[in-house]
Amino acid sequence: MAMDKYEVVFISTPLIGNLVPTVEFAHHLTRHDPRFSATILIITVHERPIVNLYTQSLATAASHSQSHVNFIHLPTVQPPTPDQYQSSLGYTSLFIDKHKPHIKHAISTLASTTSVAAFFVDMFTTSMIDVAQDLGIPCYLFFASPASFLGFMLHLPALATQLAADFVDSHSGLIAPKDSAIELIVPTFSKSLPPSVLPSSVLKRNKDGYFWYLEHARRYTETMGIVVNTFLELEPHAIESLSISGLPPVYPVGPILDHAGASQWHPDGAQLHDSIMEWLDQQPPSSVVFLCFGSMGSLEGPQLREIAIGLERSGYRFLWSIREPPEGKLDLPGEYTNVEAVLPAGFLDRTAGLGLACGWVQQVRVLSHQAIGGFVSHCGWNSILESVWYGVPIATWPVYAEQQMNAFELVKELGLGVEIRLDYREGSDLVVAEELERGLRRLMDGEDEVKAKVREMKSKSRMALMENGSSCKSLASLIQEISGRIQGLKKDC
Repeated sequence: MAMDKYEVVFISTPLIGNLVPTVEFAHHLTRHDPRFSATILIITVHERPIVNLYTQSLATAASHSQSHVNFIHLPTVQPPTPDQYQSSLGYTSLFIDKHKPHIKHAISTLASTTSVAAFFVDMFTTSMIDVAQDLGIPCYLFFASPASFLGFMLHLPALATQLAADFVDSHSGLIAPKDSAIELIVPTFSKSLPPSVLPSSVLKRNKDGYFWYLEHARRYTETMGIVVNTFLELEPHAIESLSISGLPPVYPVGPILDHAGASQWHPDGAQLHDSIMEWLDQQPPSSVVFLCFGSMGSLEGPQLREIAIGLERSGYRFLWSIREPPEGKLDLPGEYTNVEAVLPAGFLDRTAGLGLACGWVQQVRVLSHQAIGGFVSHCGWNSILESVWYGVPIATWPVYAEQQMNAFELVKELGLGVEIRLDYREGSDLVVAEELERGLRRLMDGEDEVKAKVREMKSKSRMALMENGSSCKSLASLIQEISGRIQGLKKDC
C-alpha cells in the first residue's frame, strides 16, 4: 500500500532571524517523518542583499541534495511608498501583504498536483492566514521567538487598555508610565514586567509599529496551532501558561538551530571564518569573551569607544564583531572599511596579543569553540538558543525587537545570564566602560550559579530533541494533528 504523502508550505518574514529558523524547522519536520515534504515561499527584498544571498544558496543546495525541502522565489512586487508607513515593521507588513496574489497562486498550483496538508505563517506574515482560509488549507503559526514573548503578543490586545490608561507620551518618543511603580502582568512571565523592557514598537504608541503589533497578535488565535522554537525544560512556566482554553494548541519543538552556519553562502564566510578559528585555537579553554550584536545589530562610534575602553581595562581575551550602522531605515548593518578609525587611538595595537576585532562573524561556529567562555549578546532568541546549546553564559545587551524582554527572562526568570543592561535600545544612555567591565567580570569570573545552570540547560536542550524527549514528543503530536486532520477531510469527502 502506498504511503500517504503530505506537503506543507511555509512563508517567512524576509529577515535572517525569521527565515533561518523557518528553513531549519522545515528540514527538521521532513527528516522526522518521510511522509512530509515542504515548500518554502521566498519573498525578495532588494535592500537586503545578504538575505537574498542566503535564499539563493538554499535553492542551489536543494537542487544538489536529497532534501525534501523545496523553494519557490515569488515574483517581486512594488514596495510601499514612504507615505504608507512610519516604521520598519509597517513597511515589512505592507510589503508582505502585497504578495498575497502570488502566494495564493503558488499554493493553488502546488495543490493541483499534491495534497497540501498545512500552511505555516510566522509572527509577521499573518495576513496570509486569509490565503489559507480562501483555499481551505489548515493554517499554523511558526513562532521563532520565545514562548514568553508569544504570551506577551497574545496578551497585548488586553494590555493595550492598561497602556492607554496608565502611560503618557514622553519627550523621547516612547510612552512612559504615569507612576514609576507601575509594572505589567503578563501570564507567561512569573515576575511582573517593568515597562522599560517592552519592544520599542509597543512603546511608540503614536507610530504604526504599535498598530501592526496589535494586528499580528490578534490573528494568532485564528490558526490551528502554534509551533514555538523553544523547549519545555527551558520555559516551563511560559509553556504551561499557554495551555488554556481558547488558545490554539502550542507545540514547543526546539531548539531548532542552523548548526552549519553561514560559511557556505556569506561572501566573507570561509576565509574570515578560518582566520578567526585559527586565532581561537591558540587561546586557553573558556578564556575568550565574545561580543556580537546580531544580523541587524550595530552601535554608533561613541558606544564602540566605550566598549573598547572597557575591554582593554578588563584584561580579558576577546573576539569582537563590529558592524557599521546601516545607511537607511530598511538597510542592514555593513562592514567598516577602516574599523580603526572608530576606535580609540592605538586600541588595536595595544590589544593585538589579547583580542581580535572583526566584522561579520559566523556566530554559531564561534560559540561552539572551547575557547569561548562568555557571550555579550543582543539577546536575539536564535542567539540565546545557540548559547544554551553550547553551554556559553550570556551577558545581556539588547538592542532591538523583543530583545529587552528576552534579556529580562534570561536574567530575572531563568537565571541563565548576567546583566549589563536589560533595557538598552536606540537612543539609550551609553553603556560606559566601567559598566561593561563590571558585567564582564561577573560573566567571566563570577556567577558560578549561572554557569552551572547553563551547563545543565545545555544537556537538557539536547535531550529535548532525542527520542522520547519533550520536543520530540511535541513534534510527534503536531505531525499526528496535521495528518489526522487531512485523513479526516478525506473521510468527509
